[in-house]
Formats: sequence, C-alpha cells, structure tokens
Amino acid sequence: MDLRDDARALSDDLVRLRRALHRIPETGLDLPRTQEAVLAELDGLPLEVRTGEQLSSVTAVLRGGAGEAAPGPVVLLRGDMDALPVAERTTVDFAADNGRMHACGHDLHTSMLVGAAKLLAAHRDRLAGDVVFMFQPGEEGHDGARHMLAEGVLEAAGRRPVAAYALHVLSAGVPSGVFQARGGPMMSASNVLRVRVRGAGGHGSMPHRAKDPVQAACAMVTALQEWITRSFDVFDPVVLSVGMFHAGTQVNVIPETASFRATVRSFSPAAQARVKDGTVEVCRGIAAAHGVAVDAEFVETYPVTVNDEAEADFVARAVREALGEERFVRRPNPVPASEDFSRVLGEVPGVMTMLGAPPPGADPERTPNNHSPLAEFDDAVLADGAAVYAELAARRLARG
Repeated sequence: MDLRDDARALSDDLVRLRRALHRIPETGLDLPRTQEAVLAELDGLPLEVRTGEQLSSVTAVLRGGAGEAAPGPVVLLRGDMDALPVAERTTVDFAADNGRMHACGHDLHTSMLVGAAKLLAAHRDRLAGDVVFMFQPGEEGHDGARHMLAEGVLEAAGRRPVAAYALHVLSAGVPSGVFQARGGPMMSASNVLRVRVRGAGGHGSMPHRAKDPVQAACAMVTALQEWITRSFDVFDPVVLSVGMFHAGTQVNVIPETASFRATVRSFSPAAQARVKDGTVEVCRGIAAAHGVAVDAEFVETYPVTVNDEAEADFVARAVREALGEERFVRRPNPVPASEDFSRVLGEVPGVMTMLGAPPPGADPERTPNNHSPLAEFDDAVLADGAAVYAELAARRLARG
C-alpha cells in the first residue's frame, strides 16, 4: 500500500478540516463542536465509534481484514483535540476570535489522525490487526489521557495494544517536515509547587513590629533555585520556574500572607521523588528562619514521557523508509514540556514523535514557539503526518 500517495490525495481535505477546527477552538475536557466535527469526518468509515462519558472524547476501532480468521495485534494512535485559553494574534484568515487558540497545534494532530483513519480504512483488508484511534480532549492541564484510560480506551478493541504512537507539531526549533524522536525520556514530568506564607501584618515603616511574609517568600524563591543547582546532576536536571507571586494590597502595608506557585520539571522518577520532598523542606526551613508559618504542597500532575527504545528505533526506520533519510533526525535531548500521553506510555510501549511545522519560508529558530498567541503552523505537514501515523500502524501490525 502506498500510504504517502494516498495521503497527498487527501491533502486538501486535511487542510480544510484543520482550518475549520482552528476557527472553533475549545478548551478543557468538554469540546462539543470539535467532537461533532470529528464524528462527521469519521461517518461512513468501517469503524466502531464510541464517545466519552465524562469528556468529549472519540474512540474509534478499525478491524483489520487480514486478521479476521485469527485476531492479530492492536495498535493505538492518539491525537489531542483541545486548545488553549490564549487570545490569537496571528494574521491568518482562519484565526479564532473567541479568546481561545490552537496555539499548540492540536488542530493539526486531530486532522492528521482523521487522515490516518481514512487511509487505513481504505486498506482495511491488508491490515494484520486492529487500530484504535484515540481522539483526546483535555491534554492542556486537564489530564484527558487519564480520563480516557479510566473509561477503557486501552480495552476498546477487546485486546490491549502492543504499541501506541502520537505525533506533536512544533512551530519553532525544527525545520518543517522533519520528524524527531529518541528512546528513553522524551518529555519531562510536570508538577506544581504551591506555597502560602503566613506572617503578621503591620505598617511598612515599622517592619520590626511585623513578620513580613513577602520577604520570607522571596527568600524561598531564591533558596529553591540555589538548592536545585547544588542538589541535582546536570545530566538529570530539574527546572523550577515561579510563574505566580501574589501579596499585598497597599504600598505601605506589610500583608498577612504571601503566596507563589512554581512549575517543576524533571526527567526521571528519582529526580521527581527527590524534588518533591526537597522543595517542601526548603520552604519550611526558610519559614522557620524568618519566624513565619508556611503551607507548602507539591502536586504531581504529569509523569515523565518515556519512549520505548525498540519502538523509537522502529519509528526512525519507518519514517526514513516512507519519506526519506533526511526526514528523521534523532533528538539528542528530551523536550522540557510535558504530556499526558505519558500515561499511555506508562501502560503500553510506544513513542511520542515531534514534527517540525514552522510557517513556510520562516527561520525555525526565530518563529514564535508553541503556546504563543503568534504561533503559526505549516499546513504542508498534514499529509505526511497522516501518512506516518498510518505507516506506523500498518507496519507495526505486520510485525505481530
């Protein structure tokens, strides 16, 4: 089967779908218009389709005809569908105007997965097993993958998948059309440190009569950065960035409380366990030194996304053979962003693969990054993304 040529024939339809989805971005776990669009695209294909109970997910199963006598293996393909609460500032003629934006490219992922479903359905009789298409809401901080796992996506075909694959586009850093993956850690774990310092308020001119929570909270922020640089191996790094800091109502009033929140990224279970306990201990120690109280909580969100080594080698071969040697580059380091596809890869061996998609003619080192209100993506990658999804499923099923 020549999936690449078939995908090129679908290119215009994939661009149309992607742009339609881009105009109607929805956030979180409830994506009714996006779900409706996906269901309309899948209508008429030989799929077993079901929707989520607690979220607007779509799970579709394609039964391979070549394995009807004795059911073959199952492969899962995942595409996330949700957008971000970002007001779009691009100048494309299909820009969203509802205060939300597909700034991370999930509209491309959804369109490519629809394309893969159409490609594989057209060659159903030659598939040596079944394919599960996982259309997932809520990747952006809502843990949609966990919800879909709880609702049985891994059991949708009646047998658990032998492998799972996902693609993620990048608007910067990688040339358009180039795929990247690596074995081992591919994306970081994501956690949140929540800190609330409780002191004693007073007049700003007489700090000795108060217990200043702002000073203590600032000391915690600095101490946390210093502790990380002296506590973790540079080859197993931890990144802590404070994104929220709140205190006070008046310039000459020392407030009763100060609070901050930080995102904490790590790349191994050992580092995550150590940073979980250590950050809380640092905050408690600084609070004691300043004579204030502190509530410090370390909240685990997404685990490390770990690519299976053998499956990563398989993805590299498949892309090179299908598209050309120059189209796959092994990624030397993990991506410091996080993914709830990590939950799927914690259950099933597989790979998260990156796909460069900066806008045509742009320098990928200078284009706005994913999540920027100015992020733009190249529609030209849609056909090849759909083809790679389909190639991975067909080739992996053939291996048994």
